[in-house]
Amino acid sequence: VQLQAFGGGLVQAGGSLTLSCAASGRGFSEYAMGWWRQAPGKEREFVAAISWVGGTGGPTFYADSVKGRFTISRDNVKKMVYLRMDSLKFEVTAVYYCGASRQSPLNREWPYKSWGQGTLVTVSS
Repeated sequence: VQLQAFGGGLVQAGGSLTLSCAASGRGFSEYAMGWWRQAPGKEREFVAAISWVGGTGGPTFYADSVKGRFTISRDNVKKMVYLRMDSLKFEVTAVYYCGASRQSPLNREWPYKSWGQGTLVTVSS
């Protein structure tokens, strides 16, 4: 599956932004999907993931730092994954990547076999 993330941009701290990830190719509904981010000078870190169960996805998983503020969702018919980000904080300025995985654990990088090119989110103070 090929992925393309988009929707990044400049947003003020405390604001909201929704990222989208478009998938192409076969088998999208068989993949768990995750969002990761990489801030300047740091390693890529897990943000959120949604399993492959059902038409709109099954269980969701979040990094502790974004729980209650970020929401991941998917639409298997449209082959899309979304990340709704609310109450954005300055420290989350990073390039956000979507990834596809058929294995667990979803909060580890190694199971992800496909990655989108990333979309930059800049949070201004």
